[in-house]
Amino acid sequence: MEKGAAVDILLVEDNPTDAELVMRALKAHDLTDSVEQVKDGEAALDFLFRRGDYAARINSVPRVVFLDLRLPKVDGLEVLKQMRADEHTRLIPVVVMTSSGEERDIVASYQLGANSFISKPVAFEEFVKTVGDLGSYWMQVNKVASAGGAAG
Repeated sequence: MEKGAAVDILLVEDNPTDAELVMRALKAHDLTDSVEQVKDGEAALDFLFRRGDYAARINSVPRVVFLDLRLPKVDGLEVLKQMRADEHTRLIPVVVMTSSGEERDIVASYQLGANSFISKPVAFEEFVKTVGDLGSYWMQVNKVASAGGAAG
């Protein structure tokens, strides 16, 4: 992706295998043109709030965030909490995509404002289909609101 370009999908995933599978699934649905991947929660927050390595990036927010929960530095629940606490990021749809299926993670994710919670399927074909369907829905079907609350 071109440096400084607007990002439609922010993928927050530390597992290289899972990240590669997500990218393959998005590519199969022609959704990889504007994807940014970060490998930990700190980098996700830096990206979203234009800090650190991302301080000079274009002032726009992604259309959707695919967020793992088990992340180094800052976990996914904390990323979600900080997103929802800020007026510029609180309306960004967040899909929690994690290997956890624990009830406490599901409840905590929704309490913090997740829009969807998906347990990562183990089978490759199922994973590709699920991610492709998610990408298509959030990028092509879902309507987004601007940070101020007006339709976007």
